[in-house]
Amino acid sequence: MPTTEPRIPRRSIRQGRRRRRWVARIVLPLVIVLVGGAGYIAFTTFRANFGEPSCRATALGHSATFTPEQTTNAATITAIALKRGLPARAATIANATAIVESKLRNIKFGDRDSLGLFQQRPSQGWGTKAQILDPVHATNKFYDALIKIDGYQSMAITTVAQKVQHSGFPQAYADHEEQGRILASTLSGHSPGGIGCRLDAPTVSPPAASIAAHLTGELGVPATVQGASVHAAGQDNQEAWAAGSW
Repeated sequence: MPTTEPRIPRRSIRQGRRRRRWVARIVLPLVIVLVGGAGYIAFTTFRANFGEPSCRATALGHSATFTPEQTTNAATITAIALKRGLPARAATIANATAIVESKLRNIKFGDRDSLGLFQQRPSQGWGTKAQILDPVHATNKFYDALIKIDGYQSMAITTVAQKVQHSGFPQAYADHEEQGRILASTLSGHSPGGIGCRLDAPTVSPPAASIAAHLTGELGVPATVQGASVHAAGQDNQEAWAAGSW
């Protein structure tokens, strides 16, 4: 005797289709988000390990990443503070200021006639255009103004910025104070081994004698050249780490 399969009511078929459509609408975006998230993590991991040149400073339980250009300028700013015997707070303030003013780049433009790391203005007595675009001169002029402020070490960075830079937006400096502190701590040797860079191979290597001269000029640590190597010995571990970080 022939048998017939039970017929599924049309209502049940329509309801099943609706459920599948709703499941698809929920699952598909979720899959896209998961795949996109995994792709972003893979991309950032790739960049962190094999990507473009960068430097990472780690101190006080926090890290900050900068380009080699930015880190070079931060090294100059911090070294000059050490050479002048200024407290770590001075280097923190100076680095945070340069992050806000120029993103730690020695730029040749700015508001009105502002130039350089700290966006100093020739018309306001900071120096000539050529002098302001010299990071060593610009940094020394910044510290000259900073140390004239009584009690700057204990002041809020927003107050110090207003007095030195005459900024219209002093609150911006507070947003980058931690980054300035991390740079100052690692580059001054207070956080030994706290900074490292991934760099491209140099197309032209600067003479060792030139590197030694710049190191001594900015940090004040005597440096000697042995073959293609530069050697510097600090008076203590901190100064040695500062020279190595530089």
